[in-house]
Amino acid sequence: MRVVAILCWLLAFVAQPAWAASSPGLRSLEQQLAFLVATSPGDVGVAALDLKSGEVVSINGDEPFPMASTVKIAIAANYFAQVEHGRRSLDDTIGGRSAYRLIEAMLVHSDNYATDLVLRDLGGPQKVQDWLTQNGLTGIRIDRSIAQLLRARRDLRDVRDSSTPRAMIGLLQRLDSGQMVGPSSRSHLLYLMSRCHTGRNRIRGLLPIGTQVENKTGTLSGLSTDVGFITLPDGRRIAVAFFARGGTNRPRTIAEAARAIYDGFASAWRTSFTALSSQSQTPAFLPSH
Repeated sequence: MRVVAILCWLLAFVAQPAWAASSPGLRSLEQQLAFLVATSPGDVGVAALDLKSGEVVSINGDEPFPMASTVKIAIAANYFAQVEHGRRSLDDTIGGRSAYRLIEAMLVHSDNYATDLVLRDLGGPQKVQDWLTQNGLTGIRIDRSIAQLLRARRDLRDVRDSSTPRAMIGLLQRLDSGQMVGPSSRSHLLYLMSRCHTGRNRIRGLLPIGTQVENKTGTLSGLSTDVGFITLPDGRRIAVAFFARGGTNRPRTIAEAARAIYDGFASAWRTSFTALSSQSQTPAFLPSH
């Protein structure tokens, strides 16, 4: 199967790639990710966005994958937005705990019960879906509570409660830029995501020690996901989304893809900087003799 996957990748590469680089400097990264995905068992979707330059790379970026617990980012963000509009407070008591403590449990410890309490207080999945739609987001579906999702027969190709990798980085970009929540809510959200305790062998697994990461993982039988932000040494931040369905050792695949993105974006920036520096040192014209 591995040989077949490699041959398929080579044929696709020679014929016409299923991805398009937004920058020549990212072509090598996209090829590396495509090879990683093709040689990994199961289905893998990857998307990454440089929040400063707007450059994007993705493999299977428009393929729907179950979100699992990564949906908790959208639910938490919707609650923060409600607070900003004066409709709710982080001090509100829901199920015996403050809203802030519930959101903390959702994002840091991936507490499913806390998530469903907050979701029910917001009015249910459709209310959060409506909020995403109002903010121009497509490619993300929120159909069920966490309890309903876990009770249902497992179908990892069910389009309910799914997101494409591109749609997920679109959500992250809007949250980071202040289009969906204000500065205070953004700070709360990133702080809680920076404390994520689950899935440390995924995005964080192979990154250099000390790399700043804000993320949220998701897990179902046969599925591993991880989405969030990676900060590069030069301060640039990359929004990333990884979905791995089926196969084996999915966390390792995510970790390898995250490291490839970290190295690839850093390398592309250095290449662009060197090219610009060389151009700036070249005379605009040559004097005539």
